[in-house]
Amino acid sequence: MIPTNGIQKFFRILLGALMVLAAVGHFTFQRAEFQAQVPDWLPLGKDLVVILSGLVELALGLGMIFWKQQRINVGLALALFYVLIFPGNIAQYLNGTNAFGLDTDQARLTRLFFQPVLILWALWSTGALKFLLNRKKLQAA
Repeated sequence: MIPTNGIQKFFRILLGALMVLAAVGHFTFQRAEFQAQVPDWLPLGKDLVVILSGLVELALGLGMIFWKQQRINVGLALALFYVLIFPGNIAQYLNGTNAFGLDTDQARLTRLFFQPVLILWALWSTGALKFLLNRKKLQAA
């Protein structure tokens, strides 16, 4: 297991808590906001997608907080989740959909640049980034 420091642990738990909060929002007070981000081309009902993605966010958030033995795998899974939901953010920008206070094209475009930050946050805070970098070095040797 790749060790992480106290700062990484703090940010891992913070990200996990934010994911749990987002999951609660999927089921309750932000449900319509999340539905607005589901691309029209997705062949599932928007509410179903919001509920299913909320369940995934809940599991990943709790995993970030409590499942430290698998933190690298949880970090990789969360980073992949952020990649998979990125088309919803792109659709929100392209369709000019207002949600989460993003009511201008500039605000929606700016948000797109934060997705890589979330991906790196998930990878760095769990030690998955170091794992991936070390793995590539080992394969090159």
